[in-house]
Amino acid sequence: MRGLMVGLVALLLAAPAVAQTRFVATVTGQGPDVVLIPGLASSDDVWDATVKQLSATHRVHTLQVKGFAGEPAGSNAEGPFLAPLVDEVAAYAETLSKPAIIGHSLGGLAAIEVAAKHPGSVGRVMIVDALPFYALLFAPTATAEMVKPQAEMMRTQMLAMTEETFASGQDRTMGMLVKAEAARAGPKAWSVASDRKVVAKAMYEDMVEDARPLLPQITAPATVVYAYDAQMGQPPAFVDGMYSAAYAGLKDAKLKRVDGGFHFIMLDQPDAFAAAIAEFLK
Repeated sequence: MRGLMVGLVALLLAAPAVAQTRFVATVTGQGPDVVLIPGLASSDDVWDATVKQLSATHRVHTLQVKGFAGEPAGSNAEGPFLAPLVDEVAAYAETLSKPAIIGHSLGGLAAIEVAAKHPGSVGRVMIVDALPFYALLFAPTATAEMVKPQAEMMRTQMLAMTEETFASGQDRTMGMLVKAEAARAGPKAWSVASDRKVVAKAMYEDMVEDARPLLPQITAPATVVYAYDAQMGQPPAFVDGMYSAAYAGLKDAKLKRVDGGFHFIMLDQPDAFAAAIAEFLK
């Protein structure tokens, strides 16, 4: 009988039977389903605190994107990156019961596209520090065609770097993405361990993808959580306005600013982020 019970528990916690060619899913806990998608070159470890927070009351699915943080590239090694990832996440979500999907950064863009292109598969969606068009960070009038030359240049430069040059550059990058110095080691290690070709391709697609036209197709309740800190060099009203304008097409979206941190909100402001998660899942 004990063996039967152990087997049943293992079955309940097993990832759904979907071909995981673009990511690897880890399932923790029982209850309503929550799917967590990390960002560019990130490990699913970025969600550790969220998994701990939710697993007593939810069945949490953390997705490790292949090619990121030491996970072998698999199918992400060749061809397009974003569209196949979105399709596979949607197929995974369709095996669940209207899951909540939470995505950070590039994972936030993926969450937008899953919710827009496959609305029947999503119960609610949270986008964490991600714009529907990355280039809005540089210019409010940017277009995909305008940003392509810069994106191509950045992709080429990333691929041309030696391992040593890339790793040393990540110290500077993490200083802009994670305010808490003690929390930078993890994201840096994930980035350095990632497949550079996959990261360069994903970065390029993230930069040129404009998902704003898709926003009106999202029917699930949506929350956008974004970071602000005075070190960003702009007043909070500027950042509020940028996000409000970017998500104008997302009907009834709740916008939540978290102060005192950079891009990795869950590392810089864990308590505020946990509160935002709890509010989102009410």
